[in-house]
Amino acid sequence: MQARIQQLIAELEALTAQTEQEVEDLRIKYISKKGLVSQLFDEFKTLSGEEKRALGQPLNALKTLATDRINALREALKQQSSDEASIDWSRTPYPVALGTRHPLTLVQQEISEIFARLGFSIAEGPEIEDDWHVFSSLNFAEDHPARDMQDTFFVRNTPGTLLRTHTSSVQSRVMSASQPPIRIICPGRVYRNEAISYRAHCFFHQVEALYVDQNVSFADLKQVLLFFAQEMFGADTKIRLRPSYFPFTEPSAEMDISCNICGGKGCNFCKHTGWVEILGCGMVDPNVLESCGIDSTKYSGYALGMGIERITNLKYRVSDLRLFSENDARFLEQFKSAH
Repeated sequence: MQARIQQLIAELEALTAQTEQEVEDLRIKYISKKGLVSQLFDEFKTLSGEEKRALGQPLNALKTLATDRINALREALKQQSSDEASIDWSRTPYPVALGTRHPLTLVQQEISEIFARLGFSIAEGPEIEDDWHVFSSLNFAEDHPARDMQDTFFVRNTPGTLLRTHTSSVQSRVMSASQPPIRIICPGRVYRNEAISYRAHCFFHQVEALYVDQNVSFADLKQVLLFFAQEMFGADTKIRLRPSYFPFTEPSAEMDISCNICGGKGCNFCKHTGWVEILGCGMVDPNVLESCGIDSTKYSGYALGMGIERITNLKYRVSDLRLFSENDARFLEQFKSAH
């Protein structure tokens, strides 16, 4: 019997199981009423007193070992099942490649943060708009070229509905729905019927700003423009304003900044002028205020608008506008460390 005890000890120490059924089979084999350990206990009853004294302790140790081994195998399987349940088998293999934010998103967020420090909040509106919010409320004449199909995408079979050509439509919505003081920026995508090239696209992104309150002057506008330019392009950036024309502002101006590539000395990018145009601006035309239900004798305001692609071109020196919409991973991966 001593040899059989040693044999069973060796078997128990080498036991393995892959399923709960295998554990149950081992329990039945070794420690059930008809198991191998129980059979030894039945034989133990027939032994002499001297043999019982010699084999009693090893036999009890065998029973304890068999019970512990079966329980250990059962617990190990439960732990394995718990670990497997916590694994998401739908995930891609490690390491997971991290993406990057799009350069236009980076620049739009930076612009928004700059204006947020000046107290501007973000306003948004629909990309599919009506004629009144895009043109009529903003003082566009009935025969203005922007209303032609050559410049604007109109929705077929829906008269007066179009894809917005600028985010100024958001300004008219906000002015129609609220009273001054109004201090907002309007970022978003706009659409124009343009031939796609390295410098133009049929859709692009704009950020426009609007401030309406009592006693708002062109001097206020100039200070905001200077603050924005220096925050965006560096403290040494200079600005200049050139007279221009926009239907919704009077007076109107276009703003140039000193070329951040050549430092204002002249290069191919700035056409050797030392200046680069980045946005249009002006004082809100009184007709626009009146059409939106704001008393133009009491309130005044300024507005400005810029293309995000244009700002991104200057900031990251991207020469081809089409790169922003082609989803070329080789191009986008270059902006991993941008922010």
